[in-house]
Amino acid sequence: MSRKRPTVADLRAMKGKRQLTMLRVLTMGEAEAAERAGVDIVSVPPELVLNPQYRDAAPSLFTMPGDNFYEIGTSDDFLRWAFRLYRAGADAVYCSAGYATIKRMADDNIPVIGHVGLIPSRATWTGGFKAVGKTADTAMEVFAAVKQLEAAGAIGAEIEVVPVEVAKAISERTSLIMLSMGAGTGCDAQYLFADDILGQNRGHMPRHSKVYRNFAAEYDRLQAERIAAFSEYVADVNSLAYPEDKHVVHMEPAELSLFMKRVDGA
Repeated sequence: MSRKRPTVADLRAMKGKRQLTMLRVLTMGEAEAAERAGVDIVSVPPELVLNPQYRDAAPSLFTMPGDNFYEIGTSDDFLRWAFRLYRAGADAVYCSAGYATIKRMADDNIPVIGHVGLIPSRATWTGGFKAVGKTADTAMEVFAAVKQLEAAGAIGAEIEVVPVEVAKAISERTSLIMLSMGAGTGCDAQYLFADDILGQNRGHMPRHSKVYRNFAAEYDRLQAERIAAFSEYVADVNSLAYPEDKHVVHMEPAELSLFMKRVDGA
């Protein structure tokens, strides 16, 4: 039975009623897998949602393309970027730029998801890649940021690596759809990266990540098989084992005789 793609109104109506699931997916295959697995929301690279085949692969995923603000530019650039993606089938856009930029898009009825807590593109302001909001003062700064997103017209916010108690209290005091990345179940959705779930990330694993499969080991196995296959091919060429007769075509003897007479006399 096919699912209906949720609207912004649907997500707002679900706030506080059940935990939504959200993934960051990078490929069409991952998007299709998320669709078939019953994931609710995905964050995707802009080029994925611009692919005409995307909605065939992921018809019911609430899709939020996003990029770092410094990759896009000014408020005008963001607005053009957002309209292009919305026209292509995006349901909302992620924006970590300033409140004025978010308001500019919201004023033109583009659903916008902001970001509070640990914001990787702004981590220098909060002390690097670590939890944000562990003191009463810094927790109030996170709350103030949520309220500013509300005032700017955002529909939701990713809340990243904020203490669970703080995230829960904030989620209960905002109309925004709060997307938890390492901020606990007091929010409206749980958000993980497909790379981490699939065990594709060979670098630092965040505290909030959970590995469900070991794709890295499978990639290593496939690479070893790839090298072995290529090595066997090289050996076959060097020993004249390739090509065999079945890999080539032959000329009819009469035509070959005629050709040889002509080519020798050329």
